[in-house]
Amino acid sequence: MVFETPLCKMLGIQYPLLQGAMARIAGGRLAAAVSQAGGMGIIGAAGADAEWIKGEIDLVRRSTVKPFGVNLMLAYPDIDRVVDLIIKEKVPVVTTGGGNPGRYMERLKEAGVKVIPVVASVALAKRLSRLGADAIIAEGMESGGHVGEMTTMCLVPMVVDAVDVPVIAAGGIADGRGFMAALALGAQGVQIGTRFICAEECNVHPAYQEKVIKARDRDTVVCGLTTGHPVRAIHNKFTRYYLQCERQGMSKEELEGLGTGRYPAAAVKGDTDQGSVLSGQICGMVYKVQPAAEIIADIIHGAWQVKQDVGGILCYT
Repeated sequence: MVFETPLCKMLGIQYPLLQGAMARIAGGRLAAAVSQAGGMGIIGAAGADAEWIKGEIDLVRRSTVKPFGVNLMLAYPDIDRVVDLIIKEKVPVVTTGGGNPGRYMERLKEAGVKVIPVVASVALAKRLSRLGADAIIAEGMESGGHVGEMTTMCLVPMVVDAVDVPVIAAGGIADGRGFMAALALGAQGVQIGTRFICAEECNVHPAYQEKVIKARDRDTVVCGLTTGHPVRAIHNKFTRYYLQCERQGMSKEELEGLGTGRYPAAAVKGDTDQGSVLSGQICGMVYKVQPAAEIIADIIHGAWQVKQDVGGILCYT
């Protein structure tokens, strides 16, 4: 299947597929594998210091000459130093979350960096488009980690109609069917995170991968609605206790303290009972650990099959 979308041309990629920037576990090895296979690999730099990010950038460049990106979590205290590093290293693309990239937009674009913010609303998409974003990732509430209030099915076409830059759909996409559905909604590409948790190249504890593989359709829950920063994760002993505390009126500060360190406890140490196993709802469609290149090939093959099937259904009389 050949993709000749403006997004592919802008990013220099074969397939309009971005790998989600999962903090701590989407390192240079995964990003390189995704980029080498024709997608856009993204280093998940959230919470990481500049030295770690530099090491992962070097790892990508030792592994592939294909384009790649780095995700910037704008609320990170050392974000200025990270932005300086991105510019110095001439990273081709950044995706952004956790804030407004406006204060960095001019410097990044002057350095030739493509800026692609993640948004959960039409209003934010329009604002960031006016500020100069090169593309927009419209992420629905089906995604893992921090979530908004709108579903991908509703959000994506609204954002497509509201902005003049390419839109990338995210949230609830795991295979070729979701890929083609996103294109039908007007997106020029997709971002996929949860399925890449179970890539062989992902820097995540095997117990975390096993938890994702064993999850079923209704096994994710959203915690932290009362804090204003809701998070989707796979239900376990920790989420059960957290939700109980939330229902009983625990303060925002106490809830935030309760959640501190829970994600690395699961992702790095493998504590899938008391840790936070961040995952999108499509975890029920992830069945095995496999190489990133195999995941991409499966998605593209599935997309081609959908194109063939739909072509056979649609007819004009």
